[in-house]
Amino acid sequence: MNNNDILIRLRYTFDIKDANMLLIFELGGLTLTLEDLQVILKKQAPDTPRDQALSRENLEHFLNGFIISQRGVKLDKDGKALPATFDMTGDNLINNVTIKKIKIAMTYTTDHLQDFLNQAGKTVSTSELSAILRNKNHRNYKPAGDQMLRNLLKGMALDYRLNG
Repeated sequence: MNNNDILIRLRYTFDIKDANMLLIFELGGLTLTLEDLQVILKKQAPDTPRDQALSRENLEHFLNGFIISQRGVKLDKDGKALPATFDMTGDNLINNVTIKKIKIAMTYTTDHLQDFLNQAGKTVSTSELSAILRNKNHRNYKPAGDQMLRNLLKGMALDYRLNG
């Protein structure tokens, strides 16, 4: 699954317009032009590199901006804004971090995620989902495959598009 495919699916699911996409990127610390966005949103050929149109760093800028757009800036105990985290240190972490950041942005519970996966025809146990949401250094951590993320985004799209 290409990085821009994740972005395209999120855009479709939440019906995010171009202006709001640019604002979300800006909230995440990346300024893009409309032309840049249009290049990112073009579907890549399946045999191209995962990050040809959108690097994992820029995808994470979007996800951080998405969290800020939905929940506001995270503050420390003194009321100062905390910097966003960048956890996609390798391609093998993209799916897990994407799921975690969507969960944070939309204040989903694991039950919500399981419901979305069920709507897409995929049954996942609570322990399996918990393993995906764990820190990468935890002994029970499990990497999420492309199919897991694809099914989650499909289930979210079905839920939002059918139930508004």
